[in-house]
Amino acid sequence: MAAEPGTEPGSPDGVRELADAVRALASVWSRAPRRVSPRLSPLQLRVLEVTDAGPPLNMTGLAEALCTTSPAASRLCDRLEAAGLLDRLAHPDNRREILLTLTPAGRSLLAEVARRRQRDLDEVLAAMPEERRSDLARGLRSFHEVYASLPPRV
Repeated sequence: MAAEPGTEPGSPDGVRELADAVRALASVWSRAPRRVSPRLSPLQLRVLEVTDAGPPLNMTGLAEALCTTSPAASRLCDRLEAAGLLDRLAHPDNRREILLTLTPAGRSLLAEVARRRQRDLDEVLAAMPEERRSDLARGLRSFHEVYASLPPRV
């Protein structure tokens, strides 16, 4: 399908339309964490997601994943631990190292955020014509493939 005049990638109108679409998608995506209890900041949610995503992390690993300092990551963990969403456990092989893990409440909260996001996205997608949903899915897949193939930037 040919691009509409003035909406080619890189044209001022095309960039503006893409920015508007990204803002709309980000708005839909970011609603869910604000509607759970306890309410999470985007950074607190990121801590839970990173902690849940792979093998147990220590504070240094979390700070690197968040592109922040260990003291800042530790303060985030303090709040999440106080809310009952995150635990700090002694590493089984190194008593000086602390590993981060989600509590059952933390996992439950992440699952609730995922359910709400799915519902919010489904609501918007259901209002789109089928052909446009297919175009969107193809475009986002292609964008993700290219993005994933690029060297990381910090």
